[in-house]
This record gives sequence, structure tokens and C-alpha cells, in this order.
Amino acid sequence: MENQRTEIASLGEFGLIDHLTRNFEIQNASTIVAVGDDAAVIDHFGKQTVITTDLLLEGVHFDLMYTPLKHLGYKSVIVNLSDVYAMNATPTQITVSIGITNRFSVEALNEFYEGLYAACEKYGVDLVGGDTSTSHKGFVISVTAIGEVAPEKFVRRSTAQKGDLICVSGDLGAAFLGLTLLEREKKIYLENPQVQPDLENEDYIVGRMLKPEARRDTVKFLADNEIIPTSMMDVSDGLSSEILHICKQSNLGCKLYEEKLPIAEQSRKAAFKFGLDPTVCALNGGEDYELIFTMKQEDYDKITLNEKISVIGYMTDISEGTKFITKAGNTFDITAQGWNAFEQH
Repeated sequence: MENQRTEIASLGEFGLIDHLTRNFEIQNASTIVAVGDDAAVIDHFGKQTVITTDLLLEGVHFDLMYTPLKHLGYKSVIVNLSDVYAMNATPTQITVSIGITNRFSVEALNEFYEGLYAACEKYGVDLVGGDTSTSHKGFVISVTAIGEVAPEKFVRRSTAQKGDLICVSGDLGAAFLGLTLLEREKKIYLENPQVQPDLENEDYIVGRMLKPEARRDTVKFLADNEIIPTSMMDVSDGLSSEILHICKQSNLGCKLYEEKLPIAEQSRKAAFKFGLDPTVCALNGGEDYELIFTMKQEDYDKITLNEKISVIGYMTDISEGTKFITKAGNTFDITAQGWNAFEQH
């Protein structure tokens, strides 16, 4: 079975969509009509609708040399769900469109969709549509996620207040370190294909890069404890870049403290091994898909219960600028050296 290859052309476009979506069961009451009609029908029963979309391009956002297709399918969903959670909303539906070259077989796409469905199942989301097309170069993935939120409970980037605490979920810098390791191994392999890649038991950082999760747990914790963040976004381009967005859009400054940055022990060790500074990785690495949010100081006692949320600083008047205070007590301006999709790599 392993070596079987079914050409996509043998199924045709509708045949391919039917094949890839044949076993899908609906999980949300809001999904009235899903895949298989001209369009999906969704009714959020009086809630407000959140919509976000992401484009993932081979060679820009992912490298198939070290990215298993199943992981890629999973991650394609996660990066969109993360944006829905960042609005303090619950994701309910997604659409997925792909452009593929003839180097992909039906079996390869099955792998991709398996990962996609695993993410949908884990996060309780329905696939309600999409499109497939021929691409002349590389694999193109476009995912749109739809979510729901009680009226006026959504959280924007522009509503932080002076004095608010800045919090971040989980830990930072791991995905960037995973990418560094994968890129290093790819280079060695290209120079010497006889050498087997050695991921050196770095499961944690590699996993954070190839198979990230979205912070549903953080949004649930905030709701359960009646904490409404004053602003929120997800950490996809790096912490420094995200906090600058919140500052700019809220018209405020901030102070971040190096000693408060959450960095996993595995990340710290990996950074030292690669000759990198863990703090720089945490500030500027991208793709952690953690949530950064601000909240009122009076909610501080509620947040201390949660080991997965760190308070890393606070919002200040705009005249004070955006500052980073090191463990040694030195103060630096925060610059957006995070990952930039338009930079030449």
C-alpha cells in the first residue's frame, strides 16, 4: 500500500474534493450546511461572527523538505484558530483552499487532510468549504476561520489602558529555535545527503515549530475567571513586534522585563547550544502562537493561579516609549526585529 500513487487527474476536481471530505462529521450547531453544496450556511444564533484568513506559501512559510504533510495540515488550521482565540472568540468553522502541482499524489493530499481533520476534531471546528486548483509552482494553502463571540465580548489590539499588566501565555522562542535546528540539519543534508538528520532529542523545540497548538485553554481560563482582557493578539511574528502593535494601536508605551519572559528550559539549553541568546529568541522569534494580552491590575490575583500565564510588564504613557529592562537593569528601546514576511531571507 505504501508505494501506491494515485494521480490527482484521475479523480478530477469534484472527485478530489469528495474524496478528501468524505468522512467529515459536523460538530457545531451553528453549521447548517457544510461541504457539498454551492456555499455553506452558518447561523450563530445571536452571537457576533469573527472571520480571519491566512495564506501559506511553500518556500515562504514552510519547507516540505522537513515538514511532514500531516503536520502542515494541522498547522494550517492552528495558525487561523489562534487568530480567532486572539479576539477572545471561539472558532467554529473553517474553509480550506489549496493550489497543488502534479508532484503531489492523492495519497500525499490524504496526509495533509488527515492533519487538517485532526486539528478540526481537537478544537471542535467544522470544515465547511474550500477549493482546489492547479498551481504552477509550489503548494499554496489558504485557510479562513470563522468564530463566534457573545456581543461586544471580542477583544481588539487598540483598547489597552495605561497601567494595564502585559501578560503572555505559555513560553516563547521555542518555535524559532526548532526552525533554526531544522534549517541547520537541512543545510548539512544538502551538502552531504549520506548524513542522517540528527534532531538531537530536541523534540520540544521541533514540535513547537512543526505542530503548534492554539491557546484555547487561555481563553477558557480568562472566561472562567471573569477576566476580560483590555487588548489581545497572538504571537505569530515575535513578542517585540506584537507588543509594538498593541502600543501603536492603543497609543501607549510599555515596559517589559527580561527576568519575567517565560522561556522553557529546553529552549534555553538549545539556544546556548546554537550560540544564541534565549532572550533574543523569546523577543524576536516568531510562530509561537501564544497569546499576548493586557488586563487591569485588579485582576492580578486571579492570574497568579495560572502557571501558564506570565506577567511580563505593564503599559505606560506614550511619552515613556516602549522599553525593555534587562536583568542587569539596563533599559533598551523595543524594536520590531521580529520575523517579517516581506524581508528577504
